[in-house]
Amino acid sequence: MTERRSILSGSTFEERIGYARAVVDGDWVHVSGTTGFDYATMTISDDVVEQAEQCLRNIEAALAEAECAFADVVRVRYLLPDRADFEPCWPVLRRAFGQVRPAATMLMCGLSDPRMRIEIEVYARRATA
Repeated sequence: MTERRSILSGSTFEERIGYARAVVDGDWVHVSGTTGFDYATMTISDDVVEQAEQCLRNIEAALAEAECAFADVVRVRYLLPDRADFEPCWPVLRRAFGQVRPAATMLMCGLSDPRMRIEIEVYARRATA
């Protein structure tokens, strides 16, 4: 039987909407679209680069709870309402994924809260022992 478990971050959105920050399914880890909210305080910066940094901290915490890391990420999806916000985030994103080189897509779309300027979703595969 394949292990399946949910990882919760404590975000109020998870409870109100009904989802998990991440789902571990066997060796695969599916991290939900993650925004720049600091889930401890439910605050978000106005700055897109700071939001990207917080997104990655939130994702890194979920990956760690799933017993993996950025090095295990095979797919990343960036969602932004304004394409002009993407390039300023590149140095932050490169620090997380530059050595890993996951498959990546950037989509321009509306996000659920106008304060959100970037959302990041990743898929990772845990190394088997």
